[in-house]
Amino acid sequence: MRRQGAGPRRCRTRVAVRRGMGPRRVLLSRCDGSCADPLMRASVREHFPRVMEPNDARRLAASGPADLGRSFCIVTGASKGLGRSIARQVAALLRPQSTLVLVARSGDKLKELQAELAASGAGEAGGLVVRLVAADLGAKDGVERVVREAREASSADIEHLMLFNNAASLGDVSRYAQSFTDMDEVDSYLSFNVSSALSLTAGVLKAFPQRPGLRRTVVNVSSLCALEPFPTWVLYCTGKAARDMMFRVLAKEEPDLRVLNYAPGPLDTDMQVEARSTSDPTLKKTVFDLRDKGQLLTCEQSCSKLVKVLLKDDYQSGVHLDYFEL
Repeated sequence: MRRQGAGPRRCRTRVAVRRGMGPRRVLLSRCDGSCADPLMRASVREHFPRVMEPNDARRLAASGPADLGRSFCIVTGASKGLGRSIARQVAALLRPQSTLVLVARSGDKLKELQAELAASGAGEAGGLVVRLVAADLGAKDGVERVVREAREASSADIEHLMLFNNAASLGDVSRYAQSFTDMDEVDSYLSFNVSSALSLTAGVLKAFPQRPGLRRTVVNVSSLCALEPFPTWVLYCTGKAARDMMFRVLAKEEPDLRVLNYAPGPLDTDMQVEARSTSDPTLKKTVFDLRDKGQLLTCEQSCSKLVKVLLKDDYQSGVHLDYFEL
């Protein structure tokens, strides 16, 4: 989906597409990064990562504010990977008297991040309250604990509510779709990756109802897999697609709410290591090539792009934006 106000873009690359069992392969001589097809962009990145480097990122934040305001901000999956980077970068942009709630299963890793933020001057000494919720969002009690934090902290002084739905899991990628005959296994995956995101978002929005002077932003960490199927990734693709649609519906229902589905690109994280266990040979080669050819993004790179988009705040609510489209 294109950004608001953007016209159709044609790729100026001559391409020849071959369809196989895995993602489409694109043979090309040059690309300016404007391919409209998401898998085409993925294949272009696989072969020509240098050409796909984004333009000067300053254009994304040129007209945006310098910070995110006095905020109540929740980051799920904050203990590592992209969630940890979001917590770090967002903390530096919150005004004094803001609250940052970090959610993850590992309490020890959350404490490490809290100490790191304090050492950087972003802790309570800098006017930012950092709260930790060690919880399993796949369980009802875990979601309720996070919502309770929002209810207890709700304040008329808050200018900006921010919720980053980042927590997710890849699922078993060693098997094809027809092997998932156990409903309990599938339900468990969807509970953590889909149901919790909806219930958590609904609970937090109720804790911070719309009022004059309050800006509310919900970010869903999405994926290319929300748009395109990948063999052996049936759980992950299904979960990401469901979450994208869920937040698109929310954007339609709540016109005053800012909703963003952000696909962060191929990140150098633990999930990327898990992805290499796929049993599909074509996809396995693609995933290993991303690592071996140095084409994985750091979480800091991707998070910086996300933050610039949020600061500029000119995207269409509910839109799906990919790192490589910006």
